[in-house]
Amino acid sequence: MIVWFPIARENVAICCLSTSTPQADRRDLFSHLEPAGRQPNLNPDIVAALAAAYGQAPTPEAIFNYVYAVLYAPAYREKYAEFLRLDFPRIPFTTDRGLFEALAALGGRLVGLHLLKSAELDPPAARFEGQGDGGVARSKGQGFRYDADAGRVYINKTPYFAPVPVAVWEYRIGGYQVCEKWLKDRGERRLELEDVRAYCRIVTALARTIALQAEIDALYPAVEAETV
Repeated sequence: MIVWFPIARENVAICCLSTSTPQADRRDLFSHLEPAGRQPNLNPDIVAALAAAYGQAPTPEAIFNYVYAVLYAPAYREKYAEFLRLDFPRIPFTTDRGLFEALAALGGRLVGLHLLKSAELDPPAARFEGQGDGGVARSKGQGFRYDADAGRVYINKTPYFAPVPVAVWEYRIGGYQVCEKWLKDRGERRLELEDVRAYCRIVTALARTIALQAEIDALYPAVEAETV
């Protein structure tokens, strides 16, 4: 997967490869043309500009994490909402190396959370409780519902996940309400132990995401004060 992000104030597109690794044993018509390991796909001019601003070139992972943090800044999303609906996101790079590193660190934590690989997910904030067979009901009439007062997500009439704060239950990514959609995609299925663990970690990841977004938002105004 390739993530594209044109730079703010410049009509220059750069991209960063994801963390996927090419298959070492791949054999096909084009395999000899590709490198065996992961390769960054960054515009050298952008890397050079950042190196000049910071005194040394940031790693591709740091650049990716910084961009990830900016994209999750509520202030950025609100300010550029109309542009984000029409085109690829444009990322302002701060001239402040310390600010860049702080945002890259926060972005790296977000990446770990969203891959469900972060140590911050253990122990999970949510639990699975109540009696029942663990089957996910299709409708509210069958018991599937969210109880905002109790902070519970009932998968049928009795068993539920809790605590699930309202902000977590309502959190959306890509237009989808994550906590609801994940369960609805498993309607009329019985949740296995790994499913239960995964959902508890997703709830935890979203709660941590909301907290990190507040930290990113506090830093973001300084980003636009002076950009590369």
